[in-house]
Amino acid sequence: MATRGPSSARVPHLSRLLLVTGMSGAGKSSVLDALEDMGWDCVDNLPATLLQAFVTGERDARQTMPIAVGMDVRSRGFDVATLSGLLKSIDGVLPEILYLDCGGTELIRRYGETRRRHPLAPDRPAEDGIAREREMTAPLRLAADAVIDTTDLKPADLRDELRRRYGSDRDEPVLTIASFGFARGVSRTADLVFDMRFIDNPHWVEALRPLTGMDQSVQDYVSADPAWGATMDRLEALLADLIPRYWAAGKSYLTVAFGCTGGRHRSVAAAVEMTERLRARGFSPMVRHRDLATPPSDTIEEPGPSRGPAISKVAGG
Repeated sequence: MATRGPSSARVPHLSRLLLVTGMSGAGKSSVLDALEDMGWDCVDNLPATLLQAFVTGERDARQTMPIAVGMDVRSRGFDVATLSGLLKSIDGVLPEILYLDCGGTELIRRYGETRRRHPLAPDRPAEDGIAREREMTAPLRLAADAVIDTTDLKPADLRDELRRRYGSDRDEPVLTIASFGFARGVSRTADLVFDMRFIDNPHWVEALRPLTGMDQSVQDYVSADPAWGATMDRLEALLADLIPRYWAAGKSYLTVAFGCTGGRHRSVAAAVEMTERLRARGFSPMVRHRDLATPPSDTIEEPGPSRGPAISKVAGG
């Protein structure tokens, strides 16, 4: 996830114009549906030659209603070289670009499930079209005000992300504290990542394995590790210093992610505790646990040098 430039909430007299673009199959239609539910005036696959007429037409009726336009390689007149300039040439709006990205393997899976052909490879494998489209739209990704990678996002999580970014209440910057498991891939939406795998692993304690970092017994267990308290103190001080600096630099969204192996115990407990610490300092973080609902698995959890002591610590009371 990336955000650049000032938030449009700071320029309330201008109508927002959001270009939703990116990789075909990355979720453009889902994004436009969600924006429409949030009160945006949306249109998909609009020909480039009609963009200005659509935005400026019926301005009195729209007033300052935010406008979202979906365009990608299937749209008539889609030209990466001129599209950004076209947006900026429209008077009376604050233009933004949202680029939707997605991993190639996931895109291939989605095309296989829907049996759709990639628009740039109608007679070739989907991966050929995906590679060509990624290269073609790379300049748009670089120019985008925001990039959302939908590879690991469930529909509900995508809507939640859009609501935080493009809902009506955007006066305050958005701070998200997240947890994830390295075994299932590094969090793609994180700006700052902290690895908690050096802490004793509750997974290898039979009584704690089915629980999560949301449970008090797991929180008590990880906090008993000699490294926990000092680490959380240092990270709290670091974040308390960095977060205002990000806001001052114009960054409207910041995601701080804690990772462990499976994403169920240590990272969740760290995210819960850090959320409480930052709220006590006056911040208003939201919390997201990406892998909380995944079942525990011995095959992905590393025993590590602390497995034996970790078990005996609980067994001994």
